Amino acid sequence: MRTISIRLPEQYVQEIEEACKQEVLDKGTMLRKLIGDALREYHIRRAFDMYAQGKISLWKAARMAGLTYRGALEELKKKNMPFRYEKDDLAADIKWAINEK
Repeated sequence: MRTISIRLPEQYVQEIEEACKQEVLDKGTMLRKLIGDALREYHIRRAFDMYAQGKISLWKAARMAGLTYRGALEELKKKNMPFRYEKDDLAADIKWAINEK
């Protein structure tokens, strides 16, 4: 593990300290948890933005987001995004699946 330092606004520090009290965690553990959650959300948001733009298939979005295909379908529903699947997506998914073996 590496150590990094950052400057935070006082409001963030207060909120982190309050979260530590609520979760009964030390600051280091709480910060790792918050950063991990934020990174997970970042990957999901980025993958589904690319999916919405038609740049990647749902399979690829699921993989980028660290989700199963079923989890990706649930994420679509949660985000109220339409399921898009075209002939080109099928061809790309078949090619991808064959190469995954």
